[in-house]
Amino acid sequence: MEISNDAATCRYCSQVSKAAGEDPIGSAPPVDHWLIVEVKQPWPTSMFTEHPIIAQVISTVETLIFKRGVTVMPVAIAPDPDYSTPGLTRVIYYRRPAKQFAEYTKTEYVIPDSLATQLVIALLDRLSGKPTDLSQFAIYQQDTQHLREMLVCTHAQIDLACGRFGTPLYRHLRKTYGQPNQPRRVWQSTHFGGHQFAPTLIDLPTGQVWGHLEPEILPQLVEHRGDPHQMRRFFRGWAGCNKFEQIADREAWMQEGWDWFTYPRTARVTRKGLNRLKWLLYPTLRWIPNNLLQLWLEQWTSSARWAAVKMTYTSPQGNGSYQMLIEESGEVMSAPNSAAEKGQQISMTSVKQYRVSRLVKEG
Repeated sequence: MEISNDAATCRYCSQVSKAAGEDPIGSAPPVDHWLIVEVKQPWPTSMFTEHPIIAQVISTVETLIFKRGVTVMPVAIAPDPDYSTPGLTRVIYYRRPAKQFAEYTKTEYVIPDSLATQLVIALLDRLSGKPTDLSQFAIYQQDTQHLREMLVCTHAQIDLACGRFGTPLYRHLRKTYGQPNQPRRVWQSTHFGGHQFAPTLIDLPTGQVWGHLEPEILPQLVEHRGDPHQMRRFFRGWAGCNKFEQIADREAWMQEGWDWFTYPRTARVTRKGLNRLKWLLYPTLRWIPNNLLQLWLEQWTSSARWAAVKMTYTSPQGNGSYQMLIEESGEVMSAPNSAAEKGQQISMTSVKQYRVSRLVKEG
């Protein structure tokens, strides 16, 4: 596959991705637990090893993910003059409430800086199964379940594209839709993956992840209105499921409209088009109830040629399901990272693209 001169000389990965027509769907991180903590800027790359809270969080999160298979996404947000209070740290914890769900369950604390690390570690210890008493932090809980939290990655120290494109979009979104009298808050956040899709955004509590965003489409995104097909190319996926399931979830959204995001739902891959050893082992391994094994299995089979997915949902009209077949539809040349220096040639890679080739609705 040839690489155009324009792409090869471009510095920003998100420009290359967008110009190539790379579909962002399936790139959202699958997450069962979100841990969002206010951390003052700047955010150098050294923060992951030197910041007193973050260093402990990263170590504990790695243990949860790689030894227990618990999917936790830690994200830092910048304190905001309108939302935040000097001397206090905001900690927002979202958890998946059930296998079939539409919104993560939220608990928010605004706690003295001196106690923030203790709270964060206590929340993570609970996920590890350790005896943990969170009642001592109850006085710091906030009643903010009614507030929507929108996080825009502006973490230029991880990838320049997030600073170059994320920052202006954040400012526009914050000014227009994140005022104190509005039912949502808009935050600058650290990296959560997918900088080739910058500007990229997490929308909580529903867990949609967006990319390649443009100011003109923000009214539709924020207000959940208009034709979903116009938003298709900006949707990275729902964090409540994995890669192929996210592709199916988007197709169901196209069928059902914006109300789809309010339906409790779950998705399951029933078969995958794999080669040799993977084809033999996958049908057995996918039934073993071990989180770590399933996390590894998802990564091991992520390059499947096709996948059959079943989505089950509950709407005001009752229960229903979708059966979908997802197949490869070609490849594009994209860039996973921006060039570190001006004039440096960007590194390109081939990325598989997928489409829904068959859809059957039941119920």
